[in-house]
Amino acid sequence: MNTYLPCKKEFVYGFKKGFPIALGYVPVSFTFGLMAVNGGISPLMAVFISLTNLTSAGQFAGTNLIINNAGLFEITMTTFVINIRYILMSLSLSQKIKPDTSLTQRLIFGFGITDETFSIASMEEGKLSYSYMIGLILGPIIGWSLGTALGAFTCSALPDSISRAMGIALYAMFIAIIVPPAKKSRPILMIIVISIAINILLKYIPLFSFISSGFRTIISTIMAAGIGAFLWPLEENKEE
Repeated sequence: MNTYLPCKKEFVYGFKKGFPIALGYVPVSFTFGLMAVNGGISPLMAVFISLTNLTSAGQFAGTNLIINNAGLFEITMTTFVINIRYILMSLSLSQKIKPDTSLTQRLIFGFGITDETFSIASMEEGKLSYSYMIGLILGPIIGWSLGTALGAFTCSALPDSISRAMGIALYAMFIAIIVPPAKKSRPILMIIVISIAINILLKYIPLFSFISSGFRTIISTIMAAGIGAFLWPLEENKEE
């Protein structure tokens, strides 16, 4: 039997867990499809980007830099900084994977580790199998790619004036991402404010005019995260 073919029962269970995530990804990736095509990227290329990247914010940022003709190093560093959290998630999740899972199998389902799939997988009791993980990530991958295709081909069929106007959905998406956690946590709110302030300073102070938008994102992200870690360190739970 091919060791890379998942067990049906565990696969179906994982797929059911990931299906709500897939539905949630469709409207977000629809926005990405609109943005990509509106920026001059072909619909097929937009879909290919989503098929080979499952990074949400990193994908938006990287594609936006491509549209603005940024350099390869700038694109690489920006997406790396934005997506570095996936390394920590994967390391954490590796402790829950069954020991007999091969490295190749881990690399296969590692492609589908996102904030949402990590949250679902980390809450499961017991060890996680390869079959479960494949089922869990398959739905989100399909949902992300399908939403991109819908947005890309819809945008290409619309008049230019309407497709450009729909680009406002991108800003609404980012607002929707940062507002809920900011309302629940004052440190998160302050880190967001600090990041925005640093980005504005780098953009409008003439001394820093040589810094491109991609590197402004990198600098503001790292500095805001560092300041936040220093001022509001995460307190460890102490056993009573």
